[in-house]
Amino acid sequence: MIANPSEQAVGARFIVLGAAAVVVVWGLHFLEPILLPFSLALFLSVLALPVLGSLCSRGVPNWLAVLVSMSAVVGIFALFGFLASASFSDLQAALPRYQEGFQQLRADWTVAIESSVAILEPGDVDTLLERLNIWDPARFFELAGTTLGRAASFVGQGLLVLLIMVFVLAEAAVFPDKLEAIFGDGMTGEERMRTVVVEVQQYLGIKTLVSLATGIVIGGWCWILGLDFAVLLGMIAFALNYIPTVGSIIAGVPAVVLSLIITGGSFAHALLVAGGYVVVNTVFGNFIEPSLMGRRLGLSTLVVILSLVFWGWVWGPVGALLSVPLTMIVKIWLENTQDLRWIALLLDKQARPLHEEETPPAMTPLPTPSDSVQA
Repeated sequence: MIANPSEQAVGARFIVLGAAAVVVVWGLHFLEPILLPFSLALFLSVLALPVLGSLCSRGVPNWLAVLVSMSAVVGIFALFGFLASASFSDLQAALPRYQEGFQQLRADWTVAIESSVAILEPGDVDTLLERLNIWDPARFFELAGTTLGRAASFVGQGLLVLLIMVFVLAEAAVFPDKLEAIFGDGMTGEERMRTVVVEVQQYLGIKTLVSLATGIVIGGWCWILGLDFAVLLGMIAFALNYIPTVGSIIAGVPAVVLSLIITGGSFAHALLVAGGYVVVNTVFGNFIEPSLMGRRLGLSTLVVILSLVFWGWVWGPVGALLSVPLTMIVKIWLENTQDLRWIALLLDKQARPLHEEETPPAMTPLPTPSDSVQA
């Protein structure tokens, strides 16, 4: 049987698209040293655009608006860096004490398990744990030290990110005129680009505010329960809140482990800590955030997991942290591309008709040079 020529064309097109996707993914992985700082700078620039647009609309010169926007971003990150460095220093000093508490907790639980299970002999649990290579305090705290080292190296790239951000914000002021020159009198392309930018800005702005509120509440809850490093735990909750569902679970693990070590294995206190995490993330993640964003900016849980694995493989831990924002940006771009909108529907949390439209809340669009000359 000879296949229909049109079916052959469709099959060939899918093969070509698959090969192109492989090349793109390999390029993203290979160009990580260049693309990762640029993506971070673009991420921060989108968050700074409301300040830049507001200043330009009030007649502030473009260079001064960029300087003020950059100063605000640098000031915020300096505050976070100061809090993080102080917490990291205290954590490094306290690691030996926590390691001793961890080993004592393991010994107590080992004795309890062996005494409650008649078929176990003394030492059986330790032997089993060693064979499975799990619950090793040395590995746990070695991982903590490696994480601190990676965080320090990431801070070292901050200057490059800020430098790229300066040029991105400066370019944002003239970008609309470039689009108009490219598309001529037809404004479809420019309007589509503005729609994408506004929706991305909406998502990142709301997500950042919700994550900040989550971190503050979690930090306060840990402080009320007497946990050490409540500020650091709040910052971890803030950062990992960008990853729905999975991030909140990962953020709660250090707090629960710390609770067990400090209280000598009190399950009641650990459950109280975990319950606070569950309540806070449920309220913010299932009620407040969806009501602010609308259901069109949701991702299915499967897509969240796959994006975490994909971007973590492509760009490492920072890619995993930015996995959902990056996937959301791709989804927003697909929604505003007519022939690729069906892919955005596959990524969505719910099944919606392709023609369904929801008007997002008004956000600050890209500033234009004409804004800066208006008196």
